[in-house]
Amino acid sequence: MSKTLVAGVDSSTQSCKVVVADAETGAVVRAGQAPHPDGTEVDPAAWWEALNLAIADAGGLADVEALGVGGQQHGMVCRSGDGEVVRPALLWNDTRSAGAAEDLVRELGGPAKWAEAAGSVPVASFTVTKLRWLARHEPDAFARTASVCLPHDYLTWRLTGEFVTDRGDASGTGYWSPAEGEYRTDLLELATGRVPELPRVLGPAEAAGRTSSGALVSAGTGDNMAAALGLGIRPGDIVVSLGTSGTVFTVSERPSADPSAAVAGFADGTGRFLPLVCTLNAARVLDAATRLLGVDHHELARLALSAPPGADGLVLVPYLEGERTPNRPDATGSVHGLRLDNSTPAHLARAAIEGMLCGLADGLDALLDQGARAERVLLIGGAARSEAVRRIAPTVFGRPVLVPEAGEYVAEGAAVQAAWALSERPEPPRWERTGLATYEDEAAPAVRERYAQARDHVLSR
Repeated sequence: MSKTLVAGVDSSTQSCKVVVADAETGAVVRAGQAPHPDGTEVDPAAWWEALNLAIADAGGLADVEALGVGGQQHGMVCRSGDGEVVRPALLWNDTRSAGAAEDLVRELGGPAKWAEAAGSVPVASFTVTKLRWLARHEPDAFARTASVCLPHDYLTWRLTGEFVTDRGDASGTGYWSPAEGEYRTDLLELATGRVPELPRVLGPAEAAGRTSSGALVSAGTGDNMAAALGLGIRPGDIVVSLGTSGTVFTVSERPSADPSAAVAGFADGTGRFLPLVCTLNAARVLDAATRLLGVDHHELARLALSAPPGADGLVLVPYLEGERTPNRPDATGSVHGLRLDNSTPAHLARAAIEGMLCGLADGLDALLDQGARAERVLLIGGAARSEAVRRIAPTVFGRPVLVPEAGEYVAEGAAVQAAWALSERPEPPRWERTGLATYEDEAAPAVRERYAQARDHVLSR
């Protein structure tokens, strides 16, 4: 009997990846990828070109019965009345709308009002702040904007001709309420003075339409929601993802609303909720450290593991691109506690890894403060492939860390959603995962304490 094949797409900041998998078991049959342009604003046509290149690299989709698209969250895609893109899309990591975010929070009456209305307090990453920036700084472009969507919505539209989204990705706009399950157009009107057309929000297992070749296309979702599907996480699982951005998230049966703005109260891809903390600085902190030291990632890991926990007092606060949590879009990275005895490549390598992880450990604490359970902590993402990151993480998080076998979890989660839409079952398929490695070590609370002092010094300047 021939296998039923499904495909999943991960259209991320840096690249587009496609996996083709068995719809019953999740076994990956083949895969492909293609790069995206650098920068914090991108012509969406580049995503479509990369998708087609990645599909070709994966051997095509002629034998695939359904596909789903997972995409980077928050990006602002503005279309004219005839569907043409008005200007390059502003991506989640474009911080030019930081002032707009501050204005919007104040105008609605403070962070608690936003948390109650939209589940999250908007920062520069959120689409609503980018639209306020556009309306104020490029009024002609905003005047031509008839509709607004997200990166995964754009690709779904190019695949099917349908202007749709899902509740997971919609919850990252700042104008869709996870608790109410509907758009808050009053928030969009507050931001811009009018309400452009918005994509119809599909249910988790609902299909968006079909491609020209007849393949079913699922609703799609945001990258973090897709990763949760790909991992098959349940309440009690905490995921720490170390990609371009760093995220800490879990699945919850109830919506969250954190007025401190640390936790974003998103929806997930199953009908549940996805409280999440995001930092702007994760894997690229390690990239920067390799450039500073003139070494590759393997040597960086070796150096870091040769230094003691806490790097003899050397602390790196890794705000290399500003920061989202805490909300410091104009901050820069800094090194603290530099002395003659810790002025070595090994100490700097250790401090870079510990600084990156401490920012995520703060996120884990924020989730726990919101009532999340941490029965398991799973470490994923590009930087999680580093042996040093795996071995240092338990000392920073203060608990064992589980590392699943390497996988394209966003693309595989999009494939899970595609299989779900194809099956029309009440719950998504649960594909078995093997190869879970456990890393344990003694907690080093002094590392967190010194990091907090250095972080708070940066915040107080």
